[in-house]
Amino acid sequence: MKTLLVNGAAGTSKILVGESIDNLKAYIDAAHTVVITDSTVEGLYRGRLPDCPVITIGQGERIKTLETVTEIYRQLVALEADRSTFILGVGGGIVCDIAGFVASTYMRGTRFGFVSTTLLSQVDASVGGKNGVNFSGYKNMVGTFNQPEFVICDMALLKSLPPREVLCGFAEIIKHGAIASAPMVEFLEAHRDGALDLNSDIIAHLVYRSVEIKAGVVSRDEREHGERRKLNFGHTFGHALEKLTGIPHGEAVGIGMVLAAKLSVEKGFLPREDAARLEQLIDRFGLPVSPPVDLAAMLGAMKKDKKREGKRIHFVFLDAMGSARVEELGFDDLFHLASAARIA
Repeated sequence: MKTLLVNGAAGTSKILVGESIDNLKAYIDAAHTVVITDSTVEGLYRGRLPDCPVITIGQGERIKTLETVTEIYRQLVALEADRSTFILGVGGGIVCDIAGFVASTYMRGTRFGFVSTTLLSQVDASVGGKNGVNFSGYKNMVGTFNQPEFVICDMALLKSLPPREVLCGFAEIIKHGAIASAPMVEFLEAHRDGALDLNSDIIAHLVYRSVEIKAGVVSRDEREHGERRKLNFGHTFGHALEKLTGIPHGEAVGIGMVLAAKLSVEKGFLPREDAARLEQLIDRFGLPVSPPVDLAAMLGAMKKDKKREGKRIHFVFLDAMGSARVEELGFDDLFHLASAARIA
């Protein structure tokens, strides 16, 4: 096991890469813990969790709402949970987002931690202190910044994931390499087959490096005033595609990265061959590379993105493989740039 620290305003979060779900008792007091999980994870792992109350929610983006949060509050009240109660989210990104938001707001805040059961949540959603739910169809519109005390990333749990779920996690891994580590991109290119087979050594290395990159960025810019914006590479188009089409987050981000790389070429920041190389890597990991909707539709959805500032948005470009930059763009400028790049 390797431990990484994320230093936030509310405290330090320990990311435990390679720890086992079976060692949970070392991190919590079961007598004062409530588990929040989804129906699939409960069916798979209930017998390996400590003996404490479990609140089970549904699955998918459709349940990531204030209505779900309200129902969890009701159950916590019925359980007589108080400020000494520890909230343990066990699941993927949606469970972690909801559990973190509930813990951050119930009785003005209780302690919480995660067992991250998907590749996507291990390298992205459960790390960084963002907790939130969707509102009126828009991603993570209501939320908080608050760090979990710990995140357990158990590699063995990934073996139970459907293949499509695994691929979505690789989108975020590729993103971390693209914005911050050319050697990581080279590693992905060289070890693609082993990564897709979830070879324990290869996947542990990729999860650790992804978390290391994100943890470093978050520790320097927890509330996304500057450097943390780079973690949104591919997400401006990606979030729009999620809203418009309902495709999974990782697939949407994969397409978004391809489009952002093409815009980077059009701006003169990125060599054309690097954009082609990134697109090929995303394609080789079984992720889509072309948007299923037109540019006008994507821009319409972007205008309601929570990250916009008036009629402008901070857009993440690449200026080399392993290096990103953030530029503020008006939506009209973005439209003309994207049209020139012929992205859709």
